[in-house]
Amino acid sequence: MQTIENQLETNPATTLAEQSSDYQFLTTWRVRASCEEVYRILEDVDGLAQWWPSVYLDVKVREKGQPGGIGKLVELYTKGWLPYSLRWQFRVTAANFPRGFSLQALGDFVGSGEWEFRQDAEYCVVTYDWQISAEKPILKKLTWLLRSIFSANHEWAMRKGLESLELELRRRRGESNVPPAPKPTFPHNFLNNKILE
Repeated sequence: MQTIENQLETNPATTLAEQSSDYQFLTTWRVRASCEEVYRILEDVDGLAQWWPSVYLDVKVREKGQPGGIGKLVELYTKGWLPYSLRWQFRVTAANFPRGFSLQALGDFVGSGEWEFRQDAEYCVVTYDWQISAEKPILKKLTWLLRSIFSANHEWAMRKGLESLELELRRRRGESNVPPAPKPTFPHNFLNNKILE
């Protein structure tokens, strides 16, 4: 009989380079909105590239999934403030309207994300727990050296997400003269980023 100790002894050790490509990010937003409003905006993946264009360059739903979104498969072309892009997919693995949903990531990112929404008077407190391994070769190879820069890149993307979400809430409520959402950084601000077919 093989015990857990035996299994650990027979598996090859994970190298420092392999361990270093793992990330966990916990982001909290406080938005003047109902959880229902925020949930509906975030679940509407077809609109991500319009209201959060600084990060989501192109988005395509590949499989619709079940009513409520479980099983939905989405392909994404994304970036942060650094001049590289990422191609990845996510599948919705759980949905509990309006409290949150979970996803599994594949591609340049592998891991899981969990969005949670909690009402606090007139505010929706949004928590995003993103636990991933960076699989894009340049990220995987350089994480040991540039982890803080890659982490700052994610934090920038989430700040732009909050800014863009607040603008999208204003638009959906019918407010006029809402400024456009922040655009992507160089070089993607000059490119046609619609690459997914």
